[in-house]
Amino acid sequence: MADGFIGFGEVWLVGAGPGDPDLLTRKAERLLSEADIVFFDALVGQGVLALIPATTERVAVGKRSGRHSKDQASINELLLTAALADKRVVRLKGGDPGIFGRAAEEIAYLQSHGIVVKICPGITAASAASASAGVSTTLRGMAQSLIFVTAHARAGATLDLDWASLAMTNATLAVYMGRAAAREIAQRLIDGGRRPDTPVVVAVNVSLQSERLIRGTLASLPFLVWTIGDDDPTLLLIGDAVGEHSRRSRARLTNGHRCASRPACSG
Repeated sequence: MADGFIGFGEVWLVGAGPGDPDLLTRKAERLLSEADIVFFDALVGQGVLALIPATTERVAVGKRSGRHSKDQASINELLLTAALADKRVVRLKGGDPGIFGRAAEEIAYLQSHGIVVKICPGITAASAASASAGVSTTLRGMAQSLIFVTAHARAGATLDLDWASLAMTNATLAVYMGRAAAREIAQRLIDGGRRPDTPVVVAVNVSLQSERLIRGTLASLPFLVWTIGDDDPTLLLIGDAVGEHSRRSRARLTNGHRCASRPACSG
């Protein structure tokens, strides 16, 4: 795959990562520097937007839960119009375009009109959250799989998810947009067989200066999200593996106390 634009009238779907500009790929930064116009989501960090040259046209097409500045059909049409005008187009999406980014809809629409579309991947929120939390989402003997799921549902609708599969105790769950549905998620998973004391990390504004990591249990999940604002991007990590950070911390404290009381202790 080419590293950048090879002609005009092309569209690149570019992953902006979780928000920290230092987590943007070098390829993504190069594409931003080459673009004539950038269509960006609401969740793209300000530090990433600052990398767009001042001479490049910017168009906000962000969507937040319950408040859509542009519907998907309008976004598709804007991308097509720009490409047909022989502009080098970047569609900048938070995280990775292929993970809950509705990339398939935009690709299909543009390709149906003969537009060349390419993808530049980005760091997804689950990866950034597990890194910030100091945990491994897969861990021998605890988590043999990692499941990405979105908790976004239409207003008034219940979550249409395979709860039996999600309740498997040997999997770590990464739940995107999970704040509003936290109570239902916790109850469904517990009803399906997950232990109430299953470790949980609630990651808010991952990778930004305002990042918060709230640790608790599945049973306490509805209470853990109380202080999170509607506009704060939130991801849930659920599973025994994500509790290992706390276990290791306790072990270090215990060992440190033991060594402090025994001068001969070393290593």
